[in-house]
Amino acid sequence: MARKLQTIGFDADDTLWHNERFFKLTQAHFEELLADHADTSQLHEHLIEAEKRNIGHYGFGVKGFVLSMIETAIDVTDGRVPGSVIRQILDAGQDMLAHPIELLPHVQSTVESLAATHRLVLITKGDLLHQERKLAQSGLGDLFDDVAIVSDKTVQTYQTIFARHPGGVDQAMMVGNSMRSDVVPAVETGAWGVYVPHDLEWDLEKAEPPQAPRYVAITDLGDLPAVVADIG
Repeated sequence: MARKLQTIGFDADDTLWHNERFFKLTQAHFEELLADHADTSQLHEHLIEAEKRNIGHYGFGVKGFVLSMIETAIDVTDGRVPGSVIRQILDAGQDMLAHPIELLPHVQSTVESLAATHRLVLITKGDLLHQERKLAQSGLGDLFDDVAIVSDKTVQTYQTIFARHPGGVDQAMMVGNSMRSDVVPAVETGAWGVYVPHDLEWDLEKAEPPQAPRYVAITDLGDLPAVVADIG
C-alpha cells in the first residue's frame, strides 16, 4: 500500500534548536542600555514596529534585528544615542551569531527515526550564512534530503518546495513552532501542518490555529513519530 505521507518539512529555529531565548536576552540588554530614554514597554513597542517595517528590507534573523535595535535607539534618543551604545548593540548581535547550537528535547532521536522512512526537508527563514552554520553545528545536516533557506514562508513557498518531492503537497507535512509561518500556510496548501509549541514566541509569528482536518498540535517532537505513523 502506498504511503499517505512521503515528505516531512521541519522548521529550524525553536523547533530543532533554541533561538528565541537569545533574542529575548539581547532585547533585555538593549532595554537596559536605553533605560534613561524610554521605559521598557515603549522600547518594546518601538522595536516591534521597527522590525515590522524592516522585514521587507533586511529579512528575518539576527542582522535585521540588530539594525532594528540601532534604528530604535536613534529614534527614542532623537539621534543623541552615544556611539558606545551602538557599539554594545553591535557586540550583542555578534554574540548572537556566534552562540553554540543546543538541540531541543527529542530532536535527535525523532529526526533520525523519520529520516529512515521519509524524505526530510529543512525549511527555514533567516540569514543564509547564519542558518547554514547552525545546521552544520547541529549535527543534523546529513539527515535532510533538501534544505531551503527562504525569505518568507507562504503558500507559494510550500507549494514550490514540496513540488520538488514525491507526492507533492498532498503527501507532505510541515512541522514547526510558528503558527503563522510553519502551520497556517502549509495547511492552506493542502499539506499537514503540525504545531510544536515553544515557551518563547516572537510577537510577529502569532496567529490563530487553522480549523482544518490536516492540522495537528503536539507537545514536543517526541510525539511526532506517532502522528506520522497514524497518518500512514
